[in-house]
Amino acid sequence: MRERMERHQAWIYLAFILAGLALGLGQPTLAAMLEPLLWPLLGTLLYATFTQIPLTHIRRGASDWRFMAALLLGNFVVIPLLVGAGMALLPLSPAVQAGVLLVLLVPCTDWFISFTHLGKGEVGRAIAAAPLLLLVQIVALPAYLWLFLGPGWFQIALSAQLLGAFAGLILTPLALAWLTERLSERQPAARRAVNRLGLLPVPLLALVVLVIAASQVNSVVGLGGVLLQVLAIFIAYLLFAALLGKLLGRGFGLAPGPARTLTFSFGTRNSFVVLPIALALPEAWQAAVVVIVFQSLVELFGMVAYLRWVPGRLIPSRTEA
Repeated sequence: MRERMERHQAWIYLAFILAGLALGLGQPTLAAMLEPLLWPLLGTLLYATFTQIPLTHIRRGASDWRFMAALLLGNFVVIPLLVGAGMALLPLSPAVQAGVLLVLLVPCTDWFISFTHLGKGEVGRAIAAAPLLLLVQIVALPAYLWLFLGPGWFQIALSAQLLGAFAGLILTPLALAWLTERLSERQPAARRAVNRLGLLPVPLLALVVLVIAASQVNSVVGLGGVLLQVLAIFIAYLLFAALLGKLLGRGFGLAPGPARTLTFSFGTRNSFVVLPIALALPEAWQAAVVVIVFQSLVELFGMVAYLRWVPGRLIPSRTEA
């Protein structure tokens, strides 16, 4: 059931986004009543997602130094520099720039593993790398935003509301997930609970995007032209990420399986983790929320294309090349 949901998740999210938009336009009072559910849903989503990342086995991620070096170089040096330079050149509003930067600067740590499995990558390496990717990005993201958005960003970022969102919706679920995983190593019942929690991310994220679409429908309507601009950016990013995966895989002498894993990591971004940050920004910056949700939808359809293109043509098995 979990794999079936993950395989069709792009269509699930699209249906819930459309339902949310219809709800926001047709029943604005009901949509407003749903909005207080957003933060509990998002906190539960992040907790369930983090329990699927092996946080208690972070040392395993360093076993293959060539793969890890390529992964860290691409995700935390090459991609941020490219994205930051691109945002400096494009005539986008600060709020839209913030949304694009937030969602493209840091790598995914959850459905990256699912798509690696479906795209004939090496799931073991993906699982081992996920906790390291998560911890590095939590440290790196503030530095990236200071570098690319300027010192004025910190006057916004260091607000009590945003710091509270970071602590309550990122650090707290992360700590609880770590404790849950430690308990699951000793208790079979906790281990079964972690397995059941793996069924929740897709339906919970569907509910989150429904509530966001319903509450942000006016922003979506007003950003129609901007979304076409960022659509081109996100498609171009997916193409670049795939080519970077092939290039670094070849440069570091990786076999096809690890190189595909690299490519799926570069192609998937961590909208789950940055969404609470965007939601806590002042009202003038709320366009960033719409941009982040829109990117996750574009990315999911991009991953559907990756599943055929990456193992079939971009990085085929050596016997097929």
